[in-house]
Amino acid sequence: MSNSSSFNEFLLLAFADTRQLQLLHFWLFLGIYLAALLGDGLIITAVACDHRLHTPMYFFLLNLSLLDLGTISTTVPKSMANSLSNTRAISYWECAAQVFHFYFLIATEYSVLTVMAYDRYVAICRPLHYGTIMSSRACVKMAAAAWASGFLYGLLHTANTFSIPLCQGNVLEQFFCEIPHILKLSCSGAYLREVGLVVFSACLAFGCFVFIVLSYVQIFTVVLRIPSEQGRHKAFSMCLPHLAVVSLFVSTGLFAYLKPPSLSYPALDLVVSVLYTVLPPTVNPLIYSMRNKELKDALK
Repeated sequence: MSNSSSFNEFLLLAFADTRQLQLLHFWLFLGIYLAALLGDGLIITAVACDHRLHTPMYFFLLNLSLLDLGTISTTVPKSMANSLSNTRAISYWECAAQVFHFYFLIATEYSVLTVMAYDRYVAICRPLHYGTIMSSRACVKMAAAAWASGFLYGLLHTANTFSIPLCQGNVLEQFFCEIPHILKLSCSGAYLREVGLVVFSACLAFGCFVFIVLSYVQIFTVVLRIPSEQGRHKAFSMCLPHLAVVSLFVSTGLFAYLKPPSLSYPALDLVVSVLYTVLPPTVNPLIYSMRNKELKDALK
């Protein structure tokens, strides 16, 4: 990877030019980061310490909270440090590490959300077989497969991206190292291999999305047939938080990567990138704990 560039650092997009606004950005991001640490940390502690939450649903929720913590810790602290020290620089190898960890964690989170949809499907559509299908060993295997596939995804994209010759400077129009913005610095035609990998990844992601949608179609079909209102309410309360998290994750990601070129300009790109990198890890704990009595009791 060292032969792909003649420089040893990148320049990230700054949130502000004046010192006052840089400090405002620092304190704003610090507040968001601490809120995410508190929310996800409380969920991790509650699930780990309360034996009543040692079930497949909360096991995967613990994994999701760990991934959210990792995702926001990959991008936000460096941006805060740059604002505080009035710099835009990130070293070449720091950038590579940031790319790897971001795509590793994002891919793993999407895989875990897919597995969580399957867990909800089995719980509602095949309740008599739930204990057998979602056994402890099966849950560990599914979680391990999600983490391993995310690791491979991050490794492939990072190695491929940083093996491409860069000859368009070192200024990134993003507040963290992101593959599309790095590819804009590549020499003409050199990025086609990475584009092919992105297309293949998009096909896999679409397959997971179809699986989630079909799972919920069957879930809602079964739930609407439940005769008692209390039973329907309980089933919906199990599914709606996960569905809200998936919707937030997918919608912000799709808008960030598939918005029309006519809508692409630095200010909007910056806002959108904050929405899909910072918002989900901060809001997810609220979504899951808002109407979850078991989790509230464990936190108390």
